[in-house]
This record gives sequence, C-alpha cells and structure tokens, in this order.
Amino acid sequence: MAYEVPDLAYDYNALEPHIDEATMRVHHDKHHQAYVDKANAALEGTEWADKPVNEVLQNLSSLPADKQGPVRNNAGGHSNHSFFWEIMSPDGGGEPEGDLASAISGKFGDFASLQEELKNAGIGRFGSGWAWLIHDGSGLAVVSTANQDTPVSDGNSPIIGVDVWEHAYYLKYQNKRPDYLDAWWNVVNWAKAGEHFAAAQG
Repeated sequence: MAYEVPDLAYDYNALEPHIDEATMRVHHDKHHQAYVDKANAALEGTEWADKPVNEVLQNLSSLPADKQGPVRNNAGGHSNHSFFWEIMSPDGGGEPEGDLASAISGKFGDFASLQEELKNAGIGRFGSGWAWLIHDGSGLAVVSTANQDTPVSDGNSPIIGVDVWEHAYYLKYQNKRPDYLDAWWNVVNWAKAGEHFAAAQG
C-alpha cells in the first residue's frame, strides 16, 4: 500500500504562537506530501513497495543501488515528519514525567541539561537536518542527522526529534534557529515521548 501523509491530530493553528499556522500548512501539506510522492515513486515495482516505512529504512542496503538514495531521502522524510507531527501537541510543553524523566536525569543530570544538549545539536547541524533524543539500545543519547536521515536506519529508537530544516521555521523565525529551538519545547508531547521510551526499552 502506497504511503500517505497522515492527518494532523490538531488544527494547523493549534501550536501558535510557537509554531505558526502558515508554516504548519506548507510543511505538512506541501513538503511532507512531496516526500511521500517521491518515496512511492522510488519504491514502485519493488518488493519493498508495501512494507512499513521504518522496515524499509532499516534495510536500505537491501534495496537496488539506484533506489537507495531516493528512498533514504524521501522515505526518511516521510518517517521523520510522521514522527514530528505526533511528537508535538497543543497540550505539550512542560517537562517529562515518570520513567523517561528518571532516565533523562540519570543520563544528563537534569532536564535543563538535555534541553541545552539538544539545542546545541540542532544549532550545530550545518545546513538541513534533525536533532534527536534517541534510545540506542543501552540508554538515551542526543544525536543529529543530516537531511532526512533517520536514527531508525541505524537501529535506534527516536524518543523526540526536532526538524531544523529552514522550511520548519523560516516563515516565523527567519535565520534565528536558536529561537525556534527554544520555542519548540513549548509544544513537545511528553506523553507520546514516554510511549516511545517504553517501547524502546522493550
């Protein structure tokens, strides 16, 4: 079954003032749709066409050589954005709770230190990419990926992730990526992040 852009669980303007409506419309309806269209075209006619996107991304080396780049970029874009819409919420923000909060304190010292490390990962990503809090099988880590590369391809489990492509913030924040990263914490869906963390621990 061909990939489709998932509907948002909230209105385009629901993340205001932190993420503006105009950005959400073009990001979800235009950018994500383009990744889906190109991923479907790249996979059409292959044995991978009906596989879940993350399964495909975990097996990129098994794809025909001429498909690996387009699938990495566009199926990666589909996976990353599907994750991104869910990890944000109009009811988001605040701090994590429960097991995830304990794990963050154990790894980073406190929540503020995680925020600083993730922000630095996002600021330090040259060009386009993402900053992530992942579970790598042994514990939490902050990583950054280029373009639409995803931690999923490395066998890691994203817990939260923030898009630092210019299209994610430029309409509102222009070149002020740090300001966007600061504002983004106000919409993080910690309940969903906790679900990801629980699943990653198996």
